[in-house]
Amino acid sequence: MSNSAETAFLQLLFTNAAWTGVGDAGGLLPSAGAGSFYVSLHTADPGEAGTQATSECAYTGYARVAVARSGAGFSVSSDTVSNLITLTFGQCTAGVETATYAGIGVASAGATALLFSGALSSSLLIQSPTQPVIAIGTFTVQVN
Repeated sequence: MSNSAETAFLQLLFTNAAWTGVGDAGGLLPSAGAGSFYVSLHTADPGEAGTQATSECAYTGYARVAVARSGAGFSVSSDTVSNLITLTFGQCTAGVETATYAGIGVASAGATALLFSGALSSSLLIQSPTQPVIAIGTFTVQVN
């Protein structure tokens, strides 16, 4: 995939921007209702064959974080997507886990499609009363 195609594809997916020049005169159009993607935490690499539930954290209080498919939720620069909001997960009230990966998928729960995943820049030790946070711009995924 060319660099310009990677950027346009990621902008269509993550910021709901039209991919002009593809298909008819309107190009690949954005969704009428953009919706959200869901960021998940994982204790190991979910891998290319994994779902969003593969190695997903399961501490008491955990829930995936919804991020709007818009320029307010995600930034696309060339072949890289990063979060434009702080990703604050539910507070741990029981259990101990170490998150080493994060993923982006299509649903708030279940073994649904995992679109992208990547290693966290540093692991997150999660135990009561920890509330895991991924700061703005520190979770990135790259297509190349």
